[in-house]
Amino acid sequence: MSDDCLFCAMVGGQVQADVVHETDTTLAFRDINPQAPTHVLVIPKVHQPNFAALAQHEPGVAVDLVNAVAAVAAQEGLGENYRLVFNTGPDAHQTVFHVHGHVLGGRPMGWPPG
Repeated sequence: MSDDCLFCAMVGGQVQADVVHETDTTLAFRDINPQAPTHVLVIPKVHQPNFAALAQHEPGVAVDLVNAVAAVAAQEGLGENYRLVFNTGPDAHQTVFHVHGHVLGGRPMGWPPG
């Protein structure tokens, strides 16, 4: 855990989140600025800055994270119609440097996404 990380504070219970799914290794909660009718962030409970670092240092947790995404999509009634986004780095608009996947759904998605 990182002392100055918002998502670590959520995992530790110091900051409230609208939690929709939790496992031993992951936490999923509603985004405070949703970009779709369903917009849930799925994070690992361990601190890693991005998905590549998570996969390198905690490959089992990376698999858990993807499984949690599938569980959230099913729970939210998205079926196989959702977008999963991992922003990596400031140029990709990552603002919290704790890996997190955005599960977006509930409406048709445009392309290109950026």
